[in-house]
Amino acid sequence: MATKIRLQRHGRKGYAFYHIVIADSRAPRDGKFIERIGSYNPNTNPATVNLKFERALYWLQVGAQPTDTTRNILSGEGVLMKKHLLGGVKKGAFSEAEAEQKFEAWLSAKQNAVNMEISKLNEARQSDEKARLDAEKTVNKIRAEALATKKAEQEAAKKVAEATAAAEETPAMEASTPETPAADVPTPEDTATETPVEETPTEDVAATETPATDDAAAETPAADATDTETPATE
Repeated sequence: MATKIRLQRHGRKGYAFYHIVIADSRAPRDGKFIERIGSYNPNTNPATVNLKFERALYWLQVGAQPTDTTRNILSGEGVLMKKHLLGGVKKGAFSEAEAEQKFEAWLSAKQNAVNMEISKLNEARQSDEKARLDAEKTVNKIRAEALATKKAEQEAAKKVAEATAAAEETPAMEASTPETPAADVPTPEDTATETPVEETPTEDVAATETPATDDAAAETPAADATDTETPATE
């Protein structure tokens, strides 16, 4: 039975991660598998790999064939390097201790390279965040200045409106005040046409009216004479 080391897809749409499995080459990609030896998540930077190193090395030694992607993963984890060194030990090129030293040196260099890559990514992320923060501060400053200018314009417009309203109210108040009737205030013409009225003394009036009463008294006997003449006619 031909066995393959390949990836089995999991996760949701837009966020896929994979299991590293040993499966029959005739089985479907996401079908039945023999053993799961790790996982691979490409959504992180750098990609996250969890691998059972010894089991992956065992399956390579017994003839399992990795796919292109899994070959790159196994190479990055040092499985292929370890297989190569163990092949040299079998051929007698060097001892097992020397093979282990070479593998440790390779693994240390690989880890240093990964750490440098991670530090570069972190620095780039921090610089991007700083640039974004500076841009946000600039935008906020511009918005604050624009808001202050707009507020000042509104305050000025409000003051102008209040002054205009006050100026319009002043003539209206003057027009609404009641006017003094013309009859109460004498005009120059009236004062010029009026003449002083001389009052007749009371004693003179009484003196002039006294003869009138005497005439009335004088006429009274005539009336009595007519009364006396009435029986004669009968």
